[in-house]
Amino acid sequence: MLILEGAQAGLSWLTILRKRENYRKAFENFDAQRVARFTPARIEKLMGNPGIVRDRAKIQASVANAKAVLKIRDEFGSLDAFLWAFVGGKTVDDALRRYADAPARSSASEAMSKALIQRGCKFVGPTILYAFMQAVGMVNDHEVDCAFRKPRRPRS
Repeated sequence: MLILEGAQAGLSWLTILRKRENYRKAFENFDAQRVARFTPARIEKLMGNPGIVRDRAKIQASVANAKAVLKIRDEFGSLDAFLWAFVGGKTVDDALRRYADAPARSSASEAMSKALIQRGCKFVGPTILYAFMQAVGMVNDHEVDCAFRKPRRPRS
């Protein structure tokens, strides 16, 4: 998900969703150990792949981020444990009346961004990470009257 959110920076989310399966293939099913071993030659090959966003900085960031994720796993046991710690292990429920009131970032996304950048990650600014947090269920910004809104259970 971090690869996709980073790729989306400056583009429409629909563009990335349409390319998601191409990303899955190009980035070894998002396997951090494999992506961390991508060589400059592999990055050049990806630059020629029309199925993904061919932005060298974003591709290089994906490799750097995979390397950082491996270190985070060693230090914290899992990326999941590391990231959920920024929201106390449970979904932040903003209980919005209007989605237009949803923030673009939060103190949690700012702290997460700082921590990831300190560990060598790229394309992980607080706005990108807030969108990531929404996408993976760390933040519930559905309007309170939304038919799809469901109470989220705390993580165990």
